Amino acid sequence: MRIMKTPFITKEQAEEIIKKYPTPFHIYDEKGIRENARRVKQAFAWNKGFKEYFAVKATPNPFILKILQEEGCGVDCSSYTELLMSKACGFGGEDIMFSSNVTPDKDYLLAREFGAIINIDDFTHIEHLDKLCGIPELICCRYNPGGKFEMHNQIMDNPGDAKYGFTKAQIIEGFKILKQKGATQFGLHSFLASNTVTDDYYPQLARILFELAVEIQKETGCKFKFVNLSGGVGVAYRPDQRGNDIMNIGEGVRKAYEEILVPNGMGDVAIFTEMGRFMLAPYGHLVTKVLHFKHIYKEYVGVDACAANLMRPAMYGAYHHITVLGKENEPCDHVYDVTGGLCENNDKFAIDRKLPKIDIGDILVIHDTGAHGFAMGYNYNGKLRSAEVLLKEDGSTQLIRRAETPEDYFATFDFSDFFKK
Repeated sequence: MRIMKTPFITKEQAEEIIKKYPTPFHIYDEKGIRENARRVKQAFAWNKGFKEYFAVKATPNPFILKILQEEGCGVDCSSYTELLMSKACGFGGEDIMFSSNVTPDKDYLLAREFGAIINIDDFTHIEHLDKLCGIPELICCRYNPGGKFEMHNQIMDNPGDAKYGFTKAQIIEGFKILKQKGATQFGLHSFLASNTVTDDYYPQLARILFELAVEIQKETGCKFKFVNLSGGVGVAYRPDQRGNDIMNIGEGVRKAYEEILVPNGMGDVAIFTEMGRFMLAPYGHLVTKVLHFKHIYKEYVGVDACAANLMRPAMYGAYHHITVLGKENEPCDHVYDVTGGLCENNDKFAIDRKLPKIDIGDILVIHDTGAHGFAMGYNYNGKLRSAEVLLKEDGSTQLIRRAETPEDYFATFDFSDFFKK
């Protein structure tokens, strides 16, 4: 039996949208985004202080941020411009988590001005932040346990090679210093693996952080306001994968909370999450049209999108499912490489992919591009970033970012008379 993913737009809808917004473009499903945000909130409703801080870097669009704000989310920012966008959307104070690394002074200063919760990435930044703008009363530190992170005897990732976070010795000493410098409330944060497709990741990470929080509080007297499980909860990019069950994940974290924090008098600690991929990826499509074929040693389908619109396949060899709109029920009896037009041989959305027979002009939906899709775009070969479109709950569409123009591409040369001619 053929296992497929179902797009949230039909061929007829796509054809109408393309009349207004030429391909390629990213489109987002408002209904799906809202429903998913509510499921996440429900999964952690047992924790009074729970808050999801959406990772802005995943989908940095103010229209998307406003939808999530309406659903009770905060934002996780990693840069000056993400802070500015979040502030413009009405986020402020403790609704902003500022998690950055190799942080410029101006970023720290803006985060302090906005009253964001600062998540310090490195031990040396404690003194630097203190001299720059003082230590806030509420402060967070990022933990890196080192070594390899394993689950079920399987290596999930290698924190020891990651550039982020404090060692255990550094974080204990760091909290002592922060307390001496006037901090009165504390947070603990860690990120150990990316795009995990298992309900056990958050509960296992929670146990590591809960046990560390108990140890730190006993040794330093620092009172924890929250533990931030960060991101890492993935999505099923392949149609035959089992996706994460957020309700099951929330229950696993609750059990760890009840077993570790509550008996140690820490039953008032809030749980924070910073999911980007899980919150948005399945609710975005890259819509592209077939331009050409190439019949050489392989069969190539050339589309009007390229890696500049979706970098993940070229950068990571990542799988993204492809639907040929209007041919969902036809047999996948042709094998193609689906490529863009960049002067790079890795500019391929699919390699040796079984698909229905494709014709020039067919509309392809590339699935699960709602996070780290448009956001990772770039201008190599002078390619211009696409539009972003919102499919609203009532079925109408709204342009939420226009496509770039050559004038945008040349805008940073505006100091030169040559480009003013």
